[in-house]
Amino acid sequence: MDQRLQKVLMLPIYVRLLLLATILGVIGTGFYFGAYQPQLSKYQKLEKNNAKLKKSLNEKRRYANNLPKYKAEYDQLKIQLDQSIKELPKKKEIPTLLTSIAGLAKKQGLEVLMFKPKKEVAKGFYAEVPVELKLQGAFHQVGMFFDAVGRLDRIVNVGDLDMKRAGKGGAGKLSVTCRAVTFRFVEKPPPPKKGKKKRKKRRR
Repeated sequence: MDQRLQKVLMLPIYVRLLLLATILGVIGTGFYFGAYQPQLSKYQKLEKNNAKLKKSLNEKRRYANNLPKYKAEYDQLKIQLDQSIKELPKKKEIPTLLTSIAGLAKKQGLEVLMFKPKKEVAKGFYAEVPVELKLQGAFHQVGMFFDAVGRLDRIVNVGDLDMKRAGKGGAGKLSVTCRAVTFRFVEKPPPPKKGKKKRKKRRR
């Protein structure tokens, strides 16, 4: 028998137990830091990555399940957009449309005292096209004119309305001033204007 082993066996039992516990502790510590802990860290990373993948998969499944709904909403919005664009006159149609507004006034028996197209106002993908009107006629004729404007295929808003009794020679009539605004679709909005750099004045 090996003398070192024999010496160990000759030690008191509590010393041998303590020595065995120390050896087992060293082996356990080496196993934990050398093998178990690296594998545990790797396992935790894989679990975290797996959770992310599951979350991403569930979101994609939810989008896929709702895809028919989203497509139906998109198609409906596209139909509404196309319809709205159709209601906006093209640039070449603007003069005819503005003239037709004056024609509606005359058709209802109103006297057109002023018809003054104003400069377009850019609003991004569309532009406002205003015209100032001054009309004179009976109340019911004015009402019929506004009703006729509201029935136009193109969008025309009437605002800045001012009605008052006509002056001398206009007994029983109203004098009406208003602004009719139509809208033109702009296919390619102009790029934003860059501010001009101010030149620094040199001090003499």
